[in-house]
Amino acid sequence: MGQKKFRDERGLFVVEGEKLVEEAMRSGFDIVGHYRMEEIGEETMARISQLTHPSPVLAVVRQPSQPALPSVEPDELVLALDGIRDPGNLGTILRIADWFGIRHVLASADTVELYNPKVVQATMGAIFRVQVYYGDLTRSFASLRMTAVYGTFLEGDTIYQTPLTKGGILVMGSEANGISPEVAATVTQKLYIPPYPAGAHTSESLNVAVATAIACSEFRRR
Repeated sequence: MGQKKFRDERGLFVVEGEKLVEEAMRSGFDIVGHYRMEEIGEETMARISQLTHPSPVLAVVRQPSQPALPSVEPDELVLALDGIRDPGNLGTILRIADWFGIRHVLASADTVELYNPKVVQATMGAIFRVQVYYGDLTRSFASLRMTAVYGTFLEGDTIYQTPLTKGGILVMGSEANGISPEVAATVTQKLYIPPYPAGAHTSESLNVAVATAIACSEFRRR
């Protein structure tokens, strides 16, 4: 299951570690295999594990069908990810979404695969609670019919001083290129997370997962 083509062909993915396997078994996902190192041996576990240092327990889980877009309430916050390529960032963002009660995440087709082992590990179980919908973001926005679409930009308005609605879509762009022009055209309010103090010479930008956490926290604080 280390390669995407095999995961796609078989419709399966691997979960490793006591916490993640426990989360998987509680989730209602279909567990097709459950293995413990003391039962199959250290050598066999090392062979099937995706980790540098194999965990004592591993589960093989069936991928659920790609969900249809949800019906969302006007006051619901939806997260949209445009071209997120780093597996660790995607997994961390799903963990952040889970923490802030965001249940629906839209992902562009070029966002890294949800069942990549590094994504799964980084979610720390959030993969079993947050629904991810892959597809064309602009079409998804049109289907959801939400009036407020926020996006993070270097030339946006300071997030701490901008009025925010309780519900809407919050778009986070790729690590290298930010939000694509096509998706940017749908944004109704550009937001900027300023450095402290204002105007200070600091790092060029924030990691996308860190920026997501800050933005989600500000939405929930209002």
